[in-house]
Amino acid sequence: MLFDADGVLQDVPGGWEAGTEPYLGARTAEFLRRVWDDEVAALTGQAEMLPLLAAALADFEVTVPLEEVHRAIWLRIEPVEQTAALVSALRRTGYGVHLGTNQDRHRAAHMRDVLGYDSLFDVSCYSWELGARKPDPAFFAAAARRIGAHPAAILFIDDSARNVAAARDVGLAAEQWTLADGHDRLLGLLAEHGVRLANGFLAGGLDS
Repeated sequence: MLFDADGVLQDVPGGWEAGTEPYLGARTAEFLRRVWDDEVAALTGQAEMLPLLAAALADFEVTVPLEEVHRAIWLRIEPVEQTAALVSALRRTGYGVHLGTNQDRHRAAHMRDVLGYDSLFDVSCYSWELGARKPDPAFFAAAARRIGAHPAAILFIDDSARNVAAARDVGLAAEQWTLADGHDRLLGLLAEHGVRLANGFLAGGLDS
């Protein structure tokens, strides 16, 4: 199984805007659009995120230190306990469970080193390392190679309909799910694909 990160494994409380507004105020949406456009190259390992962010902050006349803004916006991540518990239960049952996410090098390092995702998952597939980002089919092909499995043997869970459609085009089984849907819904989707967990985990649910 291959799980997305943002919206599936982890949450950004209040959305990206909540972390950005203290620095950008009424220009928050404009600033985020600018940075997200610039960020594309960083997500595929073709550029570094911090210099891109520094340039945007200068253009928007924000004088707060770069490291503070980066930490307050990009590293404001809360892992979701229920998803992590499900991943651990799947691995204990014998399934290979992997991470597949669009991230630049710096945010990925935080997820690996601070949040401990390398120990949570069997294989981690970060877009900046693969040189392709979802929904590019090259991302899924590279992830399958890294995992060492045929695409048809992988079930992919992501909150984006575009990413799910692209994964299916490459041959993966894929389902759209987001935290707002509730973990019982996720358990149901897994059951539809024949996933069974030991000790009645599916029957007990995760949202209680």
